[in-house]
Amino acid sequence: MALLLPGQGSQYDRMAAGLYRHEPSFTAAIDEVFAAFGAEGEALRQDWLGVTPTVSIDHVTRAQPLLFAVDYALGRMVMNWGLRPDVLIGHSVGELVAAALAGIFSLPEAAGVLLDRVHRIDAAPPGGMLAVAASVDALGPYVSETVSIAAINAPKQTILAGPDEELERISAELRSTGRTCRRVPALSAFHSPVLAAAARGSVEHLAALTPRSPRIPVVSCYTTHPLDDATIADPVFWADQPVAPVRFWPALDRLIASHDRVVCVETGPGQGLAQIARRHPAMRAGRGSVIAVSPARPGPEDRDRGTTAAARAALAGLIRPSAPRPSRDLPLPAS
Repeated sequence: MALLLPGQGSQYDRMAAGLYRHEPSFTAAIDEVFAAFGAEGEALRQDWLGVTPTVSIDHVTRAQPLLFAVDYALGRMVMNWGLRPDVLIGHSVGELVAAALAGIFSLPEAAGVLLDRVHRIDAAPPGGMLAVAASVDALGPYVSETVSIAAINAPKQTILAGPDEELERISAELRSTGRTCRRVPALSAFHSPVLAAAARGSVEHLAALTPRSPRIPVVSCYTTHPLDDATIADPVFWADQPVAPVRFWPALDRLIASHDRVVCVETGPGQGLAQIARRHPAMRAGRGSVIAVSPARPGPEDRDRGTTAAARAALAGLIRPSAPRPSRDLPLPAS
């Protein structure tokens, strides 16, 4: 049982807001996050719930904190149902959420790390991200000192990041050769050298913390392995995350290959990671299931509640409210 926690690019206005004050455990958890954000928390809550936010959801000062808040609250919600995940996998900022859910950092510590990171990235040069239907090897000619491979989401689903003008040039060239590409909702060049100086300034903040061994294993999308104590204790590892490439597919592939059957549950806005997981050969062969607790795209708030209720029903056979972690041999819900 793996929880998938999405990151940059999955955000949208009022994501999961339909659950607020309707799902008690979600509401309590997201309120805890806003409280952990301190003086900035109330403005973030108001922009999240507001019809006309004061700051674009794609700006780093909104996308990152609100993604963290929604991922964390949805993760807490499904665990409150009685789900006992065996592993957590976070994409981009989702890995910091995984660290909080696993107890590596307390919620206030993780919130502090995030805000420190966000403030530094906000002061960095602007940039963007480009999703391309191509392999890493095919995009090799487009990588430079300023443009990098930002994420490997699937064998032919790769994201580039860098300055906007460079991405526009690359996008036009790729389209002229018949490649499909689209801009990712981001106003910063996440997972690229553009953010190196800003992101690595977080080392001092992180060095003052004392991370703990995880209560739930976390498979890192940066190393593709479960986080060990040495990596967890390294402040540079955490500081480099906004710069290092996200290797989601290799991490997911390694996890699936090491188990006979896997249930993947996406706990974040949208169904981007769930859709990728469904295309994995093992899932297509019936060796697992994929469930998402949020709708695939923005819509009426009752859709949030309906999708969540359907996910809870699908997971019913795996929920054990009182204690034992679910057996890997339990029947799997249909994806």
